[in-house]
Amino acid sequence: MTGTDRTRRARWSSRLMVGMALLAVAPLALAATPTAGKKAPQATAAPAGQGYQLPSAALQAVANAPRAPTLSLSPRRDIAALLQTPPLPSINEVAQPELKLAGVRINPATYSASTFTFADKLWLMNIADGKERQITGLPQPLSVASLAWSPDQQYLAFNQVHAASGANELWIIDVASGTARRLLADLNTVFGSGYDWLPDSRGLVVTQQVKGQGPAPAAGGIPTGPAIQQTQADAGVRAIRTYQDLLSNEADARLFDHYASSQPVRVALNGVTAPLSTAGVYLDVSISPDGQHVLAQRVQRPYSYLVPADDFPRRIEVLSAADGRLQHTVATLPLVEGLPTGNDAVPTGVREVSWRADAPATLVWAEAQDGGDPARDSKVRDAVLMQAAPFEAPPVTLAQLGSRYAGIQWGRGDLALLNESWWKSRVVKQWRIAPDQLDQAPQLLSERSSQDRYNDPGKPALVRDVNGRSRLQITADGRSIFLIGQGASPEGDRPFVDRFDLESRTATRLFHSQAPTYSLPQALLDQEGTSVLLTRESPDTPANYFVQSLADATAAPRALTRFEHPLPQLRGVSKEQIRYKRNDGVDLTATLMLPPGYNARKDGPLPMLMWAYPGEFKTAAAASQVTDSPYRFNAIGYWGPQAFLAKGYAVLVSPSMPIIGEGDKEPNDTYLPQLVANAEAAVDEVVRRGVTDREHIAIGGHSYGAFMTANLLAHTRLFKAGIARSGAYNRTLTPFGFQAEERNFWQAQDVYLKMSPFNFADRIKDPILFIHGGDDNNSGTFPIQSERMFAAVKGLGGTARLVMLPNESHHYRARESLMTMLAESERWLEQTIGPGMKIK
Repeated sequence: MTGTDRTRRARWSSRLMVGMALLAVAPLALAATPTAGKKAPQATAAPAGQGYQLPSAALQAVANAPRAPTLSLSPRRDIAALLQTPPLPSINEVAQPELKLAGVRINPATYSASTFTFADKLWLMNIADGKERQITGLPQPLSVASLAWSPDQQYLAFNQVHAASGANELWIIDVASGTARRLLADLNTVFGSGYDWLPDSRGLVVTQQVKGQGPAPAAGGIPTGPAIQQTQADAGVRAIRTYQDLLSNEADARLFDHYASSQPVRVALNGVTAPLSTAGVYLDVSISPDGQHVLAQRVQRPYSYLVPADDFPRRIEVLSAADGRLQHTVATLPLVEGLPTGNDAVPTGVREVSWRADAPATLVWAEAQDGGDPARDSKVRDAVLMQAAPFEAPPVTLAQLGSRYAGIQWGRGDLALLNESWWKSRVVKQWRIAPDQLDQAPQLLSERSSQDRYNDPGKPALVRDVNGRSRLQITADGRSIFLIGQGASPEGDRPFVDRFDLESRTATRLFHSQAPTYSLPQALLDQEGTSVLLTRESPDTPANYFVQSLADATAAPRALTRFEHPLPQLRGVSKEQIRYKRNDGVDLTATLMLPPGYNARKDGPLPMLMWAYPGEFKTAAAASQVTDSPYRFNAIGYWGPQAFLAKGYAVLVSPSMPIIGEGDKEPNDTYLPQLVANAEAAVDEVVRRGVTDREHIAIGGHSYGAFMTANLLAHTRLFKAGIARSGAYNRTLTPFGFQAEERNFWQAQDVYLKMSPFNFADRIKDPILFIHGGDDNNSGTFPIQSERMFAAVKGLGGTARLVMLPNESHHYRARESLMTMLAESERWLEQTIGPGMKIK
């Protein structure tokens, strides 16, 4: 089961990444199931109503468009499970009881994380012929949070979470018969999926709710004393992020203990259970490849009011998978309240501990050799260590790295790929190592900038072995592996599959996406790489799954699915990757989208919505690289600006907003002039093309894009309006860094002050719409950021509107909230830059 790790947590502002995935044990993201007996608030179309609102019918259709199913491929790659996610949940579902404790949001009815979206349909498909098979005996209503194939692929396990009934259950499907049955009730999935298959496929390790612990402690009540924190002068400078949802007192801590505590058990396929170890707050529980040991990471007291649970003290232990007996203590880690300054800072001691996939029971982990401080000179930054069962011999050093450990793809005793990275320089390296031959020198396979997309060699293709572990896909002769990449190029992304010869270190191209379609490889379907499962799409055809022969270059791809266009009324949208230059010569790109039927010569300029998100780069060359593909499906969803194509607006999607800091220069030292230059170049280009004019352009963005929007309105008159969603506007409220900024406020006060649009609210002369989730859980984007920014614009005589969406986090989930977001944005655009063209 997937757990948390303090070094895996994203320490910088999150971005919403949405796409098809080959699922193993994967949460399906962001909602919950209905609360019985409550009637949802009614949305209205009132122009200025205080209740939930509805946008125009055209935008409602966008929000109601069906989503494509996701696909999970079986270990032998001959069967797939398909999952269908239902339409948007109601506010009744999103507003169900939720606890915010230790950086975690918990549904107390189900003892689960409360940020899942659940699939309500599940069926099987044969890869050979695309034939679909239905499953009988599934729970009703079906509400799948995650699923996982057994290593022998005879079974498919899934987690059924249903808040209305309080169910949090483990179910299994017999794949041959297509029948489902409940295996276990009362899972605890506050951390991770709650289950992990045993390598022999005869059972699972599960985290269950603690039996007999009694009712939850009463929240609030009469306090027993003050909440006290203390620091010491010799602790040094520590960067502490502005986390949300932290514990605030001992009553919170007791609630956290109650809901987050679980009992690891081993459950057989007949439902018989045997406890493993004692109950506790387990961040991760994983079985060894030989099935004999369990790696458990358990939170310890004292807790903190400054950091979330994955920074709490923890014990890392190896337990017997047979009886839960303690076999080995890997480490006892202290509380981590902040790290040294810098994005390359890490905690000291054991981190990123896991099982080696190609060995029976060998632990692998990293330890910082520089005190975790990137400012300290050190030839060796990280050591990577291994220790094999029975864990009596001391650990051996697998590698010593000049930067930070970034994971290993395991193959066999003489082949693994070790990755390292250094944020400051953006340099990433990949080494070939021989984990069973420690005297063999590592071989450097690649070294490049992580931002150099054009020279990305691709990611190694992985397959599940007989124990269910992901390992390198190696040809039968042992000489080659396979690489799958995005294929970024000046012509746009052209995904590829390569066979990589390990001895000559040369790649042979087996597949390359070709115009006028965009094909994205998902998995190789056999050991020798003679066929590949891919998705294929074009501007007017949504992504569908195909099987493509790699042995016969003339063979046409074979369709497995036939998903229809979710919005056929918008078929014919025009899309073009445009290129233009900044005033200093930096090449910029954007995707220009125009409504169906539009003709610039006949229809004249349209009002335009630009939607962007700045990015930091170390070189102008990397910032100038082309992203995306002109041949991708014109996906029009409710979240991005593309929705407004349905209202006849021109849309400029993701115009480049690079902030460049070459060499030792910090990008943010010149953030504002670069941001303004990026915007000026984009406006000049679309006006030159005649698709809009300077009097009818709005700018918008979400999160860091909202921050950008407010800054552009404060420092330019390029735009007639702005839409800023869930942003942060006062950087003194995020004093220990934000986005990619490594320095704290006291090291770069001038930068923090100049970059904060709050300090220039008096200069915002064009209307700005602020939208924010009332329960935003993103680091730094507290709801007070929008409230104070709105108050400043209002108090200084500007034009602004503030919409606070109840019960919503950083990304909004409820149908009522999203419809209101669209309605407010639609009205704002019509009032400020005018209505779009009529769509026939």
